Amino acid sequence: MMTVADIEKIREKAKQDMASGTKDTKFRIVVGMATCGIAAGARKVMDAFCGEIKSRDLKDIKVSMTGCVGVCRYEPILEVYDDMKRRTTYVNMTADKARRVVAEHIVNGRPCMDMTIGAYEK
Repeated sequence: MMTVADIEKIREKAKQDMASGTKDTKFRIVVGMATCGIAAGARKVMDAFCGEIKSRDLKDIKVSMTGCVGVCRYEPILEVYDDMKRRTTYVNMTADKARRVVAEHIVNGRPCMDMTIGAYEK
C-alpha cells in the first residue's frame, strides 16, 4: 500500500515533468488516448506519428499520451508544443494527417493550420 509520502513523491515528479515541458526537447507531442480518442482512431494516429518520427530519425521530440481533452467530437486530437511553449491543437486526425504534421510542422516548422481546432470552429 502506498503511503502519503509515496504519493507526494509521485506528485512532485509529475509537477517537475510538467514544468519542464519541452525544456530538453524541440517538440513535445501529446495524443489524446481516452476511450473517445481510441474509438475515433487515436491508436493509428499515434502509431503513424511515432513511425514517421522513427523513420526520419528525428531527435529532440517527446511523444506522450493524455486522457480526455474534453472535445470528443474533434477526436482524434493531437497537440504539438514547441520549445517556445506554443501549442498547436490538431483535430480529426488520421494516420496520413499525422505524417503530414511531421513533414510540415515538425521538420519544416510550418503548422498545418487547416487541421487545427481553429479551422474547425467556423
